[in-house]
Amino acid sequence: MTTSSQTNSAPIRFDGQVAIVTGAGGGLGRSHALQLAARGARVVVNDLGVARDGTGNAQSAAERVVAEIRAAGGHAMASAASVTDPAAVEDMVSLVMREWGRIDILVNNAGFLRDKSFSKMTLDDFRAIVDVHLMGAVYCTKAVWEIMKQQNYGRIVMTTSSSGLFGNFGQANYGAAKMALVGLMQTLAIEGEKYGIHVNCLAPTAATRMTEDLMRPEDLALLKPESVTPGMIYLVSRDGPSKTVLCAGAGTFSRSNITLTDGVFIGERPDAAELLMANEDRLRDRTGETIPTTGFQQSIMEITKARAGKM
Repeated sequence: MTTSSQTNSAPIRFDGQVAIVTGAGGGLGRSHALQLAARGARVVVNDLGVARDGTGNAQSAAERVVAEIRAAGGHAMASAASVTDPAAVEDMVSLVMREWGRIDILVNNAGFLRDKSFSKMTLDDFRAIVDVHLMGAVYCTKAVWEIMKQQNYGRIVMTTSSSGLFGNFGQANYGAAKMALVGLMQTLAIEGEKYGIHVNCLAPTAATRMTEDLMRPEDLALLKPESVTPGMIYLVSRDGPSKTVLCAGAGTFSRSNITLTDGVFIGERPDAAELLMANEDRLRDRTGETIPTTGFQQSIMEITKARAGKM
């Protein structure tokens, strides 16, 4: 489905706001940083400068993006803080507060890959991916959370992935970390609501160093990082949503939801497992499924059915 090429909406601007984008030395993060700056934000370009597998260190990647932003008339500073180092992240945030006095936007984008089938994957490979994707986002979010609460304003994006949402061969570590970010987002969106903090997830498909060996060249040509970034802009805008998983790639945007089917009441009985097997079609039936706003809704549904079943 296509949409009109014109809109009457006012341009989304970030004048006076400060944004931190991790993993912004290239690819998707660079695109995010450039677009935020073009729309008026002062941007912290954070990048450790590692290779696709997380090795090495080249701060020049972040410096190059900062130079691009400044050449275009924007304001930016570089940071080589590792998102896996809580002290370094705190130092980065403290520097930003000293220099610019506030933090409005955090885009948790840093990451790398160590793809192998689970049988061949070492525990170190698993832990390294969880550390950078999940714990890196936790450290950065924790460092800005109280600042955003005091401001009564904040916009946070976790970068999830279809590998976490739906699975992908050879990416047990990556998929586990990316799905964990959805769970983190779901809870933080609830906790941040009364403080004006919106928390969302972006699931991008983009041609970057992390996808260059996975797709055909003609497909990669369609998956420009720049085609994903409008989704990020939407999520961190003042009027943007919260508690949303936005999928984006090649100019198409969709929403992924975690739903709860209406279910089937079986009760406490010796043959409950067998009855569950016999009612598998009813269990799978998605008619009337809901999108719970909190985890308690599952409990409420179950208790309601149990009470009705005993009448």
